[in-house]
Parts: sequence; C-alpha cells; structure tokens
Amino acid sequence: MNSVFSVAKLMFDKILIANRGEIACRIIHTAKRLGVGTVAVYSEADVNARHVNLADEAVAIGPAPARDSYLAAEKLIRAAERSGAEAIHPGYGFLSENAGFAEACGGAGITFIGPSPRAIESMGSKSAAKTIMQQAGIPLVPGYHGDNQEEAFFLGEAEKIGFPVMLKASAGGGGRGMRVVNSAAEFSEALRSAKREALGAFNDDRMLLEKYLEQPRHIEIQIFCDQQGNAVHLFERDCSIQRRHQKVLEEASAPGMTDETRSAMGDAAISAARAIDYTGAGTVEFIVNSDGAFYFMEMNTRLQVEHPVTEFITGLDLVEWQLRVAAGERLPASQDQLAINGHALEARIYAEDPDNGFLPSTGSLRHLRFPAETSNVRVDTGVREGDSISVHYDPLIAKLIVWGNDRGDCLRRALESLGRTQVVGVMTNIDFLVSVISHEAYRAADFDTGFIERHNVDLFPEKTPAPSDVLGLAALYHVLRRASLAAQKAASSADPTSPWWATDGWRPNLVEEERFSFHDGTGESKVCIIRAGRGNHAGAGRGTDLSPSPAENNSTPLLSSHNMPGQAPGYAADAYIIRAGGQLIYASGRLEADGSLTAIMDGTQRRADVVEDHDHLVIFEAGNTFRLKRLSGGGDSIDEEATGNLISPMPGTIIEVMAGEGQQVRKGDTLLVLEAMKIEHTIVAPRDGTVQAIHYRAGDMVEDGVELLVLTDK
Repeated sequence: MNSVFSVAKLMFDKILIANRGEIACRIIHTAKRLGVGTVAVYSEADVNARHVNLADEAVAIGPAPARDSYLAAEKLIRAAERSGAEAIHPGYGFLSENAGFAEACGGAGITFIGPSPRAIESMGSKSAAKTIMQQAGIPLVPGYHGDNQEEAFFLGEAEKIGFPVMLKASAGGGGRGMRVVNSAAEFSEALRSAKREALGAFNDDRMLLEKYLEQPRHIEIQIFCDQQGNAVHLFERDCSIQRRHQKVLEEASAPGMTDETRSAMGDAAISAARAIDYTGAGTVEFIVNSDGAFYFMEMNTRLQVEHPVTEFITGLDLVEWQLRVAAGERLPASQDQLAINGHALEARIYAEDPDNGFLPSTGSLRHLRFPAETSNVRVDTGVREGDSISVHYDPLIAKLIVWGNDRGDCLRRALESLGRTQVVGVMTNIDFLVSVISHEAYRAADFDTGFIERHNVDLFPEKTPAPSDVLGLAALYHVLRRASLAAQKAASSADPTSPWWATDGWRPNLVEEERFSFHDGTGESKVCIIRAGRGNHAGAGRGTDLSPSPAENNSTPLLSSHNMPGQAPGYAADAYIIRAGGQLIYASGRLEADGSLTAIMDGTQRRADVVEDHDHLVIFEAGNTFRLKRLSGGGDSIDEEATGNLISPMPGTIIEVMAGEGQQVRKGDTLLVLEAMKIEHTIVAPRDGTVQAIHYRAGDMVEDGVELLVLTDK
C-alpha cells in the first residue's frame, strides 16, 4: 500500500498492541515497515502465538480467559509502562471501544491510538448514539432506544412499531445480544435470551428496539478525522452477507452504489463524526432499505475487521493513517483527492461447522496452506500450522482478501484463492464461502442481509457420494504410503533387498490386491486395488476371480478376469487397476513426502494433496475437498441412528438448564443453553419424550461430544 504522508519523524518509537491474533500481526506488519518498535501481549494460551513471535518484545499478561488477560486494562497499561511503549493500539474487539481504558491510557501518559474517551462513550451505547444522531439530523430506523427497560413497556413499544422487530444489546456488537422477534408470543423468551447474552458479552444487559427491515443491505462508510478538525470518508463497504448477524463476506465498493447515494452516505457519516468531535479511524454503519433509503445503525469507534478491502481499492494503509493521526499529523488528502480503483472482497475463514448452525470448531491446525500472496491476493492471519483454535477466543483462522479490475474479476480470483486454501484439524466454512460466491444471485449482486436464509437450500445442499476417481486416489495413496514406509525401513536395515520388508501384500504367483472401505459422510464405499504388474502389465490378474470375501456379503465381484484387459500402456513400472463405485480405473502414481500425490488415471494426470487426520484422509484436488474415513476391517459401517442422548456440539459453559429430570417435553422445547466463544446455543428436544437424566448444572464447563442429558421416548 502506498503512503501519501510526507516523510516526517513519527512521534512513536515503540507501541504496545493490546490485542492478539491476526489484527495484532496486521498492526505489527505496518509498524515494522515504518520502523516503529512493537510490544506484544499474550495470555497463557498464547505463549507461542504468531503475534508473539512477530513482535520485537512480548509481555505475559495472565491466564487464558480474556477477562484475566486481554480485558485486564491495568495489566496492559503496566506492560506498556514497563516496556517503554509510548502508545497503545487496541486493534478491534476486547478494549478497543472501552472509554475507561482510553482514559486510563491518557492518565498514564500513554497515547491511545483511537478517538477520545468522550467520543467512544457517546457511541458505546447504541441508545445514546441514536439520540446524538437524531439531533444531528441523520435518519434513524423507527424504534425505541430509551432508558425504560421493563419487559411490558418494551413489548408495548414493539407492538406500536409493528412486528417483526429487532432486539439489540445497547452496548453490543458482532451480533451478540441480537434477536429478531416475529410476534408477541415469542417476545418474552427472546428478550430474556438477548439480555442474558448481552450481559455475558458486555457486562451490560440494556436493550434497544428497532423495526426490522425485511430485505435491507448493510453498508458502512470508512471515515478518518485528524486532530486539526479535518475529515474524509474512504468510501463504502457492503457487509450484507452475514450469518448469526455476523459478517462473512465484505466488498468494496458496494455493488450498484450510485455516485449520488455514495456522496449522501459519505456526507452523513462525516456529519456523524463531527457531531462527537471524532479523531482517528471509524466506521459509520447504515442499513439501506430496498427503496434506497438509508438509516444510521451504529458507529464503530475503531478499525474494522474488513478494513483491508478499503485499503485495496484506495491503495492506502489505514493502520499507518491511525499511527500518524494519533501522533498529531494532519490528514494528507482532501475528499476530492481520493478515488476508488477496482473492486475488493474479503472472505472470513472461520473454524466452524456451517452444516451445524455455524457452531465453532476447536482443535489443532494439523495442516494449513494459503494461496501465495500477490498484488491481487492478501492473507491476514494470526495462526500457523500446528497452532490451536481454542474455546477462549474468536474462531477466525484468516481473512482472505482479493482485488480485481472489476467485480467479476475479483470474484473469479476469490474462488481460485479459496480453492488453494487448505485446512485440516478443524471444520471450516471454506466450502460454504465458495457456495455463496458461486451462487447466481450473489454474482448478479442480487443480495441483502437475508441472503443466506433465503438461499438456504442452495447453500447447504445434500451431501453427495465421493466420486469414484476420488475413492481411487484414496486407495492409491494408502498403497503408495505403505510402500514408501517400507522402503524407508528397508533402506535403514542390514539387508535392504530382503522381500520380508515388503508390506504391499505381494505373494508369489498370486495377484497383489487389497480391499478398502471408506465412509464419505453419505455412506460406505468399497474399493479394490490390484497391482497390474512389475514392469510388465500383460496378463495382470488373468485367470483370477477377485470375488468379495464372505464378510463383505456382496455377490458381485469387484474385479474379475473377464473385466480386466490384457495391458495398461503408458504407466510406470508399478501400475494398478482400481475398482471403485462400479468404475474400472487404470492408475499409477508418485507420492511425495509432503503428501502431494501425482497420479495418472486412465491416461489423465491428476494432482492432489492428501493429509491424514487420525482415521480420516482429507483430499484436496482441483479446488475441491473430500474427507474420507477409512473403516476398520474394510467393512465396518457407521451407525448414525439417534441414541436418545443429547451431545454437546462444542466445548463451552452451561448457562441455564430449562428442563428437569422426569419432565415430559415436546419436540423443539428448549432443554438447556450452552455458551461458547461468547455466543449462546440453545439445545432443544429432537422429539417428544421424557428427560431421564441431566448430567450438568448451570455454570459447569463441558467438552465437545459429551453427553448432556438423556431423553427417552414417552
């Protein structure tokens, strides 16, 4: 990114970054380029984290829970004082919008790289913010954002506005403490749940109420203000693609945005900033109705997660802007000197399971590959291969940001880059992101905040069986892997040429064959692989009937003499014939130490990356990912029938138990509430029945996969 600031002595020689993960790494990147020293902070869970290794110095600040480390303001200020840091960059999340922390920094003589405590406080309460914006003449969505928090009063206001309505945490953000309520009948439970989640996330359960717009776009304006009173906007970002009210994809500029609307929204955003004497980077978020009318939602008094798309289309480094403005420099450009170049998109890659309500996924990143960074592709991440995604922090793995000459070019590059991204060890949303970007409506820019729900069937298709050639690749990998291990053992032995080192099933005068059974998530598939010969393929398997063993309970041979030709030309010395899914495949291959497999299958070269994950193989090929479980004994099947036990979908804390032992419940009744990563997840009865046993109480920590309670039939 280009700097448009004049060369000048930066006030800061050293800054402390009061954050972790990818945003800490992102800030360190710019600071290093500017020659600014960096101090990282870390919890016990992050002692070996990437941001710790990148920084010039690092200071331990406490146990893994954020409240005891990254949210402990006094520890952060002491770390800055001890390290000699002149300023603190809060990143986003944690204390980035905490007026008390900003004030404490100033009291310690440390510059807070952000707006004034008063500005943060005025926008920290959504209710207060809306009052200020109303006084400034900025349009608001009809609603209630006053002090009366009584349930009956709230319900009355909701009925005045008209359902559906949106409940929002007054101190909230990131979708926490937010509920859409469609009727008076569900209002009470939704309010209680939203208040409870808001209290846990923000230590503040005050709520506000708004009319829920049916098909709006979520568009935000990036603004920047200096200490001399100058202000500009850096255009808009479209953040409409969301799940659980949290952003998934962000674009700049917004598709279909007219110059007139862009100018009007930009002017409104600057007016909002001037109304609170704002300094530094900020984002004013608007909800845009289908008729083009826009309404103020909130102002984020910090850098946004999606700021890289703005950097791509403007060629600027917003973190550099933050540092220089905080150091007292003027904005370098007026509004008419700023322009949009091309189109950018950010895809947030999360450790989560889209097919299971986007529940977070925890575990070790056993394998991690990103596309190469270029002038068109950027990856912001705070993790490396071998790191863990834990229950303590946000499950973001990386942000993939791409730029193109226009939107079509940008989306094409995004799909290509996602296809080159490989993660093993946790569930991810990569396939889901591909589904969204590939969707016809999205590519036509026909979307709003309800896009995912409206296109649910398309975005969450039924799983299909793994193709025969992929099953063949899995079998070929196993055979080549075992041969490679045998060769390594032989090479280190006293008699490397001994046939007893062979583990490939070779027996004199008999066909060398092996049978596999894989489960691909839809069902079990059997594969047979036979060595076609060593240096001579002619007559491979002639006169041999490879019927299934009795244990396979299948009367149809996988391979037999009448369906194997006499030769398979064009293959290496060790060639194979594979029978998978009723298809006969001739193959040879080469396996590298890193798991990359190059195969020739029926005369076509294929390349795949294969990673072993416990008893699974994860195969990455041509932008597709296949996860196959090898079943023990070659024929064990998976029993997926419900057992009556309800299992925890993730590690977390039991917040509330809604049912009692012996209680009869109906399908859909709430049984208990689990919190993980600051998000509440409701466990409901999958059918009518009786609660036989409850294994945990409110406040208990639970692990992924444990039995929470037992539900029996009536």
